[in-house]
Amino acid sequence: MIRSVVRGNGAALPRRIMKNADFEGMVETSDEWIVQRTGIRQRHVAADDETTASLGEAAARAALDSAGLTPADIDLIVLATSTPNNTFPATAVEIQNRLGMHHGFAFDMQAVCSGFVYAVATADLYIRGGLAKRVLVIGSETFSRILDWSDRSTCVLFGDGAGAVVLEAAEGEGSIADRGVLAASLRSDGVHKDKLFVDGGPSTTGTVGHLRMEGREVFKHAVGMITDVIEATFAEAGITAQDLDWFVPHQANKRIIDASAKKLGIAEQKVVVTVDLHGNTSAASVPLALSVAVADGRIKKGDLVLLEAMGGGFTWGAVLLRW
Repeated sequence: MIRSVVRGNGAALPRRIMKNADFEGMVETSDEWIVQRTGIRQRHVAADDETTASLGEAAARAALDSAGLTPADIDLIVLATSTPNNTFPATAVEIQNRLGMHHGFAFDMQAVCSGFVYAVATADLYIRGGLAKRVLVIGSETFSRILDWSDRSTCVLFGDGAGAVVLEAAEGEGSIADRGVLAASLRSDGVHKDKLFVDGGPSTTGTVGHLRMEGREVFKHAVGMITDVIEATFAEAGITAQDLDWFVPHQANKRIIDASAKKLGIAEQKVVVTVDLHGNTSAASVPLALSVAVADGRIKKGDLVLLEAMGGGFTWGAVLLRW
């Protein structure tokens, strides 16, 4: 059978690093308060000349270099983002042009923090359906553009950045030993819309708006929803938590990550945590964490890796793959 194998990966971060202490003169908060409740110590914030498209392009080029490929080898670009450069066209098309790629097709995917997981699952279907042989999957965000910098409950949580992988069609046996995407589970439930949203949009206010969040409500639902899709993914693949080599969760909050891993029985040493370095970068979160774990040698060829995310909507999902 056809499998979607990770051929390469890459990442890009804005130049500016904003430490927790930098917020102390802006809102009523402290480094101790932020670290204790979230695990975040710093985040990157985009400058005026750094956009979702420019960061996405940089991550894409890094992934292509890692794969030993060029834009000419790519058939499809799927960009996961909630902070596009323009209302339209899709920022994926802008990245396509920036890469000098004038063939194939490109589109954006909007599932907020779950976007990259949704995008990997979608790219896998395009590959297995024969519509693409190689897909560039990118998560890129500039959430700093939609933050209310006077709201201490949200402005300290988010950062900017981008990550990418190249997926390539390869033949597999149809067993758990195959490299590539092995199983996925995606969910959403719009009843939770008002718990995490942006209070603007072209069809409603005609403005971009700012991020609004009921933090306690999100936390209350997060662990149960995350374990739901992960257990469904385990069941589809016929494995247990003990079979995993690495768990790469969405980097929103260290307490959510720890509680989810504990509930699922995933050993702490198998969990990749980068929330302290990047904050919550929404759709860029999972590929940025992947890039760190690959670069430092933790994730190696043949490892069984679980990706997971939850975002506004609510949306949530998991993808199991062998690296």
